[in-house]
Amino acid sequence: MSTSVNLAHAATELAYDPNSVTPGLLGFVVFCGLGVATWFLLKSMNGQFKRIDFTEEPENPKE
Repeated sequence: MSTSVNLAHAATELAYDPNSVTPGLLGFVVFCGLGVATWFLLKSMNGQFKRIDFTEEPENPKE
């Protein structure tokens, strides 16, 4: 009986340690990569919008 209690206690100790939960360098690199990718996508989108040539014509009423 004491073995199962010790295993449960060990599992909870390994599952959560508030001192070791950090995003670290990998989280920072991924976050910066997403920011750079967003910047390039917005720059590309602005270029595409500038290429649009749209003139609205009045609607012809149906007879």
